[in-house]
Amino acid sequence: MTVPAAYKPPLLVLVGPTAVGKTQLSIEIAKTWNAEIISGDSMQVYRGMDIGTAKIAPEEREGIPHHLIDEYEPDYPFSVAEFQRRCRELIADISSRGRLPFIVGGTGLYVESVCYNYEFVDSGADEAFREEQRRYAERFGEQALHERLRAVDPESADRLHPRDIRRVIRALEVHHLTGIPLSKQLEGQKKQSPYELCMIGLTMDRAALYRRIDERVDRMLKEGLVDEVRKLLAAGVPRDAVSMQGLGYKEIALYLDGACTLDEAVYLLKRDTRRFAKRQLSWFRRMKDIHWVDMGENFHKNLEMIHAIIAGKFGVHLECTSYQSFFRRG
Repeated sequence: MTVPAAYKPPLLVLVGPTAVGKTQLSIEIAKTWNAEIISGDSMQVYRGMDIGTAKIAPEEREGIPHHLIDEYEPDYPFSVAEFQRRCRELIADISSRGRLPFIVGGTGLYVESVCYNYEFVDSGADEAFREEQRRYAERFGEQALHERLRAVDPESADRLHPRDIRRVIRALEVHHLTGIPLSKQLEGQKKQSPYELCMIGLTMDRAALYRRIDERVDRMLKEGLVDEVRKLLAAGVPRDAVSMQGLGYKEIALYLDGACTLDEAVYLLKRDTRRFAKRQLSWFRRMKDIHWVDMGENFHKNLEMIHAIIAGKFGVHLECTSYQSFFRRG
């Protein structure tokens, strides 16, 4: 079959803040639309980090293939550029097999970089500058380093947590080397997609979302989050590793280091997760082309609405009994 020059492979994307309910919906959507799921979560790529990342267990996947989960050891510096490259490869492979690529996750920059084909310019490195910033953080604290970033790139400062020292330093380094804030470089992207995009965003009443976040943290603790972090540290995963900057890991590590009580660590985790959810929503609301679904409705109503959005975008009639096989055509 000859593929027209203008052909764009279909790509389904489901985004939203943490704890909004993406995982459960994604399984039902994938089953209906013959999809394979690509995790759009920057932390789920790491092995041994299951509880704190709310990683879907193999027995819960109902036979749906999942990609970019358990790919790397926790000391590996996984980056947005690598995520983008891997996604491009996966999307091409999944599409070639007549199935629908389906990105599900809440890491805004990662997902957006794939959807709109961001070009990451190698601005180089200045190891002496990095070391200077690390020493500054050790002497004056993470917050002081974060304020340095806020002074030159407030948008990146809003996106990055003060404890995410590696990424804070990288944003400072980009500005140091290029004179242009990282956030401005991201804004300058053309944002033209190489895919036929169907993007769905999940939202929820703020108070209800925050209750779900608190309940999720409590559940993670019961499931053994403290032991999970303890094992990672005992295995030699560095405190400044990318993986250890994830929510749940940095807070519990503080407790295990004796820097705070467990109650204090849990308070920080719930607070920081709520703040993270707010930043996620802000990020996604800036993205174009997203169809928003309020998760305050009945689950089955939401699912029907999502099926209708997908069918409308990809030109499938819901009354057609073969639409579940639509992406098998070749």
